Amino acid sequence: MVWVRKLALWLAGSAYDFRFSLATVLYEFRKDAVAVVLIAGTLWLIESRRELRKAAVAPSAPPAPQRSSSPDLIWLRDGTSRIRVVPRDIIWVASAGNYIEYSLADGTQHLIRGTLAAAESELARFAIVRVHRTRLANLDRVRGVDLKASGDFELAFDNGQTLGGSRRYRPAVASLGSRAAPVGIAPVDRPEIYKQS
Repeated sequence: MVWVRKLALWLAGSAYDFRFSLATVLYEFRKDAVAVVLIAGTLWLIESRRELRKAAVAPSAPPAPQRSSSPDLIWLRDGTSRIRVVPRDIIWVASAGNYIEYSLADGTQHLIRGTLAAAESELARFAIVRVHRTRLANLDRVRGVDLKASGDFELAFDNGQTLGGSRRYRPAVASLGSRAAPVGIAPVDRPEIYKQS
């Protein structure tokens, strides 16, 4: 620190006279120790503020839980844990306020923070499409469609669950007759599964 003081005062057009003695060394050491603590504390505060800003920006980033490392898997964040889901196991997805609820073939349900629009854009490639303003359905798991006179419809899934759809999204299920049925699921283009109410 003596050399820092000498340089600073020389740049300012003055001089710093350091007289080497035990009293001077102890006096300078005390000042230097305080200066080092203040400088280190300032640098630590600056760095910790920078990390806090990074942490504050991270939640506003697109939700990472729904990005998949494999094209056949998606990850859902359920609180502090992450759940790996095969899209084929998703029966339906429904909006629940600031959350979306995933209903799986084994009967489990997961409440995930996010938007239905974000889920829809990610799941569309797996034939999981919007059938209602607040619901998505996995068309590969549909066993039958009950068409209502009002234009609304009800989907029956291969696990016995049913889900209502609205007439606005009826074109999404109109393609069911031309879809090939997955293994173990009755084909949807049979006339007896399209019921008119």
